[in-house]
Amino acid sequence: MVRELFLPTMISETLFRSLSYGVVFCGALSLWVSGGIGTFGAGMFLLVMAVSWFLEGTRFQLSEFLGTAFVILAVPVFFLLWQYQVFGPMASGQALPGILARMILALAAIKLLQKKADRDWVFLYVMSFFEVLLAAGITISALYLGSFILFVFAMISAIVLFEMRRTEMAITSSIPSEPRGEKTKKPLSISRRLPVVSILLIMAMIAVATPMFFLLPRVAGAGIGGNQGRLSTSTGFSDTVRLGGIGEIQQSDEVVMRVRVEDAATHGLPLRWRGIALDRFDNLSWRRSRMSFRDVFERGGRDVIQVNFARGSEDLHIQTFYLEPMETPVLFALPKAVGIQGNFPVLFKDSYDAISFPRVGERISYKVLSDTSLPEPDVLRADGTAYPYEYRDYLQFPRDQDERIYDLALKVIGEADNRYDAAVATERFLRSEFGYTLVQKAGGEQPLADFLFNVREGHCEYFATAMAIMLRTQGIATRVVNGFQAGEYNETADVYVVRQREAHSWVEVYFPAEDVWVPFDPTPPAGPGSEGAGGMTERVGKYLEALEMFWIQYFVAFDSQEQRSLFTSVRRGVSSYNNSLAAAANDVVDSLTAWWAEVRGDNGFASSIAALGYGALLVLAVAVGVIFLIWLYRRIRSLSIWHRLHRRLFGERETAVEFYSRLLAILDLKGIRREPHQSPMEFAYASGFTEAVRITEKYNLVRFGEKKLSKDEQADIESWLNAIDENNA
Repeated sequence: MVRELFLPTMISETLFRSLSYGVVFCGALSLWVSGGIGTFGAGMFLLVMAVSWFLEGTRFQLSEFLGTAFVILAVPVFFLLWQYQVFGPMASGQALPGILARMILALAAIKLLQKKADRDWVFLYVMSFFEVLLAAGITISALYLGSFILFVFAMISAIVLFEMRRTEMAITSSIPSEPRGEKTKKPLSISRRLPVVSILLIMAMIAVATPMFFLLPRVAGAGIGGNQGRLSTSTGFSDTVRLGGIGEIQQSDEVVMRVRVEDAATHGLPLRWRGIALDRFDNLSWRRSRMSFRDVFERGGRDVIQVNFARGSEDLHIQTFYLEPMETPVLFALPKAVGIQGNFPVLFKDSYDAISFPRVGERISYKVLSDTSLPEPDVLRADGTAYPYEYRDYLQFPRDQDERIYDLALKVIGEADNRYDAAVATERFLRSEFGYTLVQKAGGEQPLADFLFNVREGHCEYFATAMAIMLRTQGIATRVVNGFQAGEYNETADVYVVRQREAHSWVEVYFPAEDVWVPFDPTPPAGPGSEGAGGMTERVGKYLEALEMFWIQYFVAFDSQEQRSLFTSVRRGVSSYNNSLAAAANDVVDSLTAWWAEVRGDNGFASSIAALGYGALLVLAVAVGVIFLIWLYRRIRSLSIWHRLHRRLFGERETAVEFYSRLLAILDLKGIRREPHQSPMEFAYASGFTEAVRITEKYNLVRFGEKKLSKDEQADIESWLNAIDENNA
C-alpha cells in the first residue's frame, strides 16, 4: 500500500540526470562567457558531456577506482604545467586563472565519465560552483549575470531532486523490514528533510561565496584560447603618432573605459581624458625625447597618492575610472591630476606629466582629483617670460621642414603680439579652414605640408601637429597630447562611455611665468564622436549600458581597494551608530538629571509638582503601551491566520494541538484564566462554554492519544473557536 502511495511521486532518473548535467553545463558556460575558456575548450568539454551521457549505465564507464586515481593524478600534473609556465608567464596574472579553469574542467570531465554514486554528483556540483566563482573574478561582461542566474536555478532544482531521490531510496529500502504501523509515519519524517536540506545547502553556498567574493582579487581575462580581454592600441590610444603611415584609420566601437564625474556641472563641457604628451617631431612621427626620467610617488593615507599641488579649491573635480585592459601603463585623467586613489603601491610621473603604473593587461578602477583651473586670458597675454633652457625640446622642429609652414604661421598669427593670442588665432584658423576625415589622404615625405597645402583634410593628429609646429616656428613652446575625448554620456548610468573611436590628439602651450600648460584643440567640431541611434534603440542601449555599469562597479571592479573602502565604510557606519547611541544615552541622562533637579525643588515648589506630574504621566504612558502590546500579541495569536501560518511553518504534528493555545488566548481575553491546579478538562467545564469542553476533548485525544485530526474535525474546532470568540456573554 505504501509503495503504491509513492509510485506517482517517484523521481525520474532521467530528469535527475538532466538537471545534474545542466548544473555542470552552467558552470562551464559561466567560464566561457567570461573569457575563462576559449571556444575550442568549451567545445571539447561539451563533447565530453555528450559522450558521458550516452555512456551512463554502460560497462564503458570508468570505474570508481580509476576515476579517483585520475582525479588525484590530475592535480600535480596541472601544478607542474603551471610551474613550468606552459600556459604563460606566472607574472602575467593570467596563467593562474587559466590553469585553474583547465584543472576544474578536467576534474569535472573525469567524474562525468565515471560511474557515479551520490558523492560523485555532489563533487560535480562543487566543481561547477567553483567554476562560477572563478568566472566572477575574470569577467567584465554582464552576460555572466545571465549565466549565474541560470546556474542558481539549475543548482537549486538539482539539489531538490537530489534530496527527493535520496528520500525515495530510503523509504523504498525501509518498506520490507519495518512493521506496517510505522510505514505511514516514515514518509512524513523524511519529507520534512527536503526543504530543510535544500535551504541549508543554499545557505552554505552563500556562506562560501560571500567571503570569496569579497576576498578574491579582480583580474583581467584568463587568457585561455587567445588574446582575451586585451585592447589593441594600433588604432586607438598610443604613445607615438605617425602621420601618413596607416592609410585608413580602423575605427572601433570597443569600450576603452567608463568614467563617472561627481560634479554634474561638468556635463556638456569639452572634457578630455589626458594620457601622454610628445615633444619630438621628425616630419613623419611624434615621440618622447626623454623616456627614462620619472618621479616616483608612494601611497599615502586612505590609498591616496598625491602627484601634484592644486592651484586653488574652485575647480577641483573627482572622476572615477573603470579602465579596460590596454597595452599602455598610462592612467587617464582630466588635466591636471592632483591625487589618485586606487590599488597602486606607487605611481610614476614622467617629465610630460603623464601618470603611469606598470601593469599587464589588467582591468583597473581608480579615482582622480583634478585641478582644471587655468589663469585668466589677460594673465596669459601678459606672460612674456623667456623659456628656461630645459624647455628647448618643446621649440624643436625638423630642419628640412617645408618653409611654407613658417610663412603660413606668420600669416595666421598676424598682428598677435603675445603667445596666448597667437595660439587662439592658430586654433581658430585650423578649425575653420580645414575639414575632418578618417581617410588618410596626406602622405609623402612631408605629410604635414601635404595636409596644410594640398589635401586640407585629415585626422585629429594632423590638426594637433599643424598647430604645434606652426607655433614652434614662431618661438612658442608646445607639445602634442594623446588621450580620449569625453565619450558618450549615459544619464541612466551617470557615466561617460569612452570607445576606441574617441581616441584624440590635441595641443598644450606652455606659459613660463605661470608655469602652466594650457590646452588647445584645433580639430574641427565634426571630429571624433558619433551620434546615437536615437529613439527606442538608443534608450534600450543606455539601459543595457547602465546594467553593465552596475555589474562592473559592484562586481568586476570590486578590487582590494574597493574592498578596503567597503570595510572602511562599514566600520565608519558602526562607529557612527555607536556615537549616535552614546549621544542619545547622554541626552536621556541629561533629561533625567534636569527632571530630578526639578523634583528636588531647585526651581521652586511649583516646578517640583509639575515635574512629578510629568513623571507620573510618562510611567502611565509606558504601562499603557506595554499592556496594549501584550493584548495585541494575544489577539494575533487567537486569529485563524496565525494558526494557518504556524501550521505551514512548523508542520502538522507540531501544530496539531496549537488550537488549544488559541482557546486559552481567547478565554484569557474574556477574563477567564486557567488556575495552576486545574486540569484542562476541569478548566473547560469551569469556563461555562460547551464548545470549550468539546475542544478540550479533541486536545486530549491529540495530545495523549496521538490521534490525527481529520479535515472535518479541524473545521469543527475552527467553528467552535469562532463561536467562543464571538460570544460576548
